[in-house]
Amino acid sequence: MDLSPWPVLLLGVLLKAFVISGDTNGQDSAGLTAIAASWNTKPSNWVGIDPCGDKWTGIMCTVDRVTSISLNSNKFTGPIPASLGSLSELYWLDLGGNKLTGRLPTFNGTNPGLDNLTNTLHFHFGVNQLSGTIPFQIFHSNMTLIHLLLDNNNFSGSFPPTLGLITGLEVLYLENLSIGGQLPQALFSLPVLQTVRLRGNHFNGTLSIGSDFSSQLELIDLQDNKIEEYAVGGSTYKQKLILVGNPICKPENNQPYCTTTGQANTEMPPYATAKNCSSLPPVCLPEQMLSPNCICSVPYKGIIFFRSPSFSDLSNSSYFIQIEQQMRSIFLANSIPLDSISVHDPYFNAHNNLQMNLELFPSGKTKFTEQDISDIGFMLSSQSYKPPKGYGPYYFIGQEYTFANAVVSKPKMAHRIPLIVGDSVGGVVLIAVGVTLVIIIARRKRRPAQTEGSQPFGYSLGHEEHQQQCPQLHGARMFMFGELKKITSNFSEANVIGNGSYGKVYRGTLPGGQLVAVKRSQQGSLQGSLEFRTEVELLSRVHHKNVVTLVGFCVDQAEQMLVYEYVPNGTLRESLAGKSGVRLDWRRRLRVLLGAAKGVAYLHELADPPVVHRDMKSSNVLLDERLNAKVSDFGLSKPMGVDGRGQVTTRVKGTMVGPPLHTLHNTNSTRVDDSVLLQGYLDPEYYMTQRLSEKSDVYSFGVLMLEVITARKPLEHGRYVVREVKTAADRGKDLCGLHELMDPALAASPSAPAGLEQYVDLALRCVEEAGAVTPLVLLYLFKNKIMQHAGFSCIVKCFKYPAST
Repeated sequence: MDLSPWPVLLLGVLLKAFVISGDTNGQDSAGLTAIAASWNTKPSNWVGIDPCGDKWTGIMCTVDRVTSISLNSNKFTGPIPASLGSLSELYWLDLGGNKLTGRLPTFNGTNPGLDNLTNTLHFHFGVNQLSGTIPFQIFHSNMTLIHLLLDNNNFSGSFPPTLGLITGLEVLYLENLSIGGQLPQALFSLPVLQTVRLRGNHFNGTLSIGSDFSSQLELIDLQDNKIEEYAVGGSTYKQKLILVGNPICKPENNQPYCTTTGQANTEMPPYATAKNCSSLPPVCLPEQMLSPNCICSVPYKGIIFFRSPSFSDLSNSSYFIQIEQQMRSIFLANSIPLDSISVHDPYFNAHNNLQMNLELFPSGKTKFTEQDISDIGFMLSSQSYKPPKGYGPYYFIGQEYTFANAVVSKPKMAHRIPLIVGDSVGGVVLIAVGVTLVIIIARRKRRPAQTEGSQPFGYSLGHEEHQQQCPQLHGARMFMFGELKKITSNFSEANVIGNGSYGKVYRGTLPGGQLVAVKRSQQGSLQGSLEFRTEVELLSRVHHKNVVTLVGFCVDQAEQMLVYEYVPNGTLRESLAGKSGVRLDWRRRLRVLLGAAKGVAYLHELADPPVVHRDMKSSNVLLDERLNAKVSDFGLSKPMGVDGRGQVTTRVKGTMVGPPLHTLHNTNSTRVDDSVLLQGYLDPEYYMTQRLSEKSDVYSFGVLMLEVITARKPLEHGRYVVREVKTAADRGKDLCGLHELMDPALAASPSAPAGLEQYVDLALRCVEEAGAVTPLVLLYLFKNKIMQHAGFSCIVKCFKYPAST
């Protein structure tokens, strides 16, 4: 039987899914199984060696890597094992509210430790029985921590001064320990620090906040310590400071920091969400409750704990109304059928956590389904839901829920037996489906061929001469139109996360829980079949941690859609414009640019075939959950010539400016009219000669670097950032003469951003019209010049300058 390539392709994809599904990276698997072995108690389904495939409780994975551990309030006992340090892709680590004992593990030359987790943003170890000193070596300049919660443990000793090296720290929670000594003033100068809670310790002497404290600092809580003086000096700190219970707060001292507002106890008048009933409310069945919208249904109940709120006045109902409205809005945007949310009885518990009861009511039905509850749990456990500013980190403990149409299951046999049987049956089903597809499509060969326009890639599957035109996929899969329609809720506007001339991008959730971004081309922007096939093949070959991954594609029902991994924290452009809620200090901006440089260098040097991006800009640099850069949008990418010197193209693509282009680079020219330009990242040589080369992306990257320090669009009100910076730059002046151009968030710092001179020099080298910087040289210079001058050390290995250049 002469089979066309499409059924063979489908069968291959299905077989590949069967072979690789459930695999966990070997290093991560070893690390988690070591944890399971070291704890006296553990989750009941922590069996076997495949945490991702077996969906271990509290473990979240991205592809085969463990990225989140969320095991709060499970009464686990035992130590924190050193093997945690081997989970190099971990960004969320929450072991709070258990009964863990022993010391915090650090790297000892042989075994890893918490100091190896340089990608982790959250350390939540509060409310345990951990002891010893807080190791100084855990904290270093390569850490990316934003939340450090070690409260309510048995730690002793002094405050770790190395915390001052973690410049991205936002929340510090060291309450109710036994640490003491003099607090270093430098702590309060961390640039994005927001909340410091140190009550219930032995800090003494004089408290000095200084004059260069973080502009985002909202709360310093030192209640119940041994502070004797507060050195106001030149400090202008006006936010919340609590020194109640210290020697400084004698009866006659009526300073604001010696008084409290609000009450941190259970006697506060309880808040409760109001019912919005226009008439006599209905009488609900025993299992049901009346929602705020006066509809009877069975809510999902639980308790949410906010670990470091910056407010203490619980009589202000606006705090809770904001939670209700924002949570409902975000859940609906993620296709969770939610009618309303009820909050009641908020209070500060014994650990000074803001605790409140939460009830979520289903929409259009009386009960949530199992998938609904799973989606809610995912949103809360993965921190996809971001609370309003001032609430701090949180965790949620849900009650058991009887699902709609729930079926009582029979007792299970030993864990591994049904797993193996299930996998085997699943494999048989997959193979059967694949074989069935082969037979069906083979039979259709006997039918008259349809028109070329109706075929996925513009050719008939039955013609042997076109069999080589089937896309050669490398890790991507093909989706049917119905699948993508379902996971995006019929392409709902609520799921739109991006718009462009090509069409729209929708957020969706695959059946296995993976979030994806579906890029759907509108009819006017559909490509030719050969062009689209080439693009799919090219995208499927790109695999790098700083490049967005193609999950699959769809050419069903005359559609052209690309399915990418979902990157949750928006674009660099949105962050610089203050639209995403992600604040990037200088060091984080450098990390993002370094990641983008690595992505570009990969595309040019290691991708097969090497490609030029052609549209490098801030809106094409996405930020993942750890704020790592992901270079995106390869719809305009072009393979490079074999000699690497470029190729002649028939038309210019990219985010470009229109004529008169020369005025953008002439420092004596008048202002450029906005009507004749777009966004200003385009390499002039590419525009003029239509010759594409790797230096085209380098030029765009240089523009991007200038955008990052100015937070301005490359072209704004007729002024071009390249020309403006070239005119103003002066190494002999403060801030290299860029004070008027620099982002106020950077210029407001008491000292110039570290490595600024080297940064500006490299950016201007990239935008020289006859520049000689290649992507590999750019990466080398950025890594070994700018990053080192900015204080980053190479704790693993430094990027080596290529011998051939």
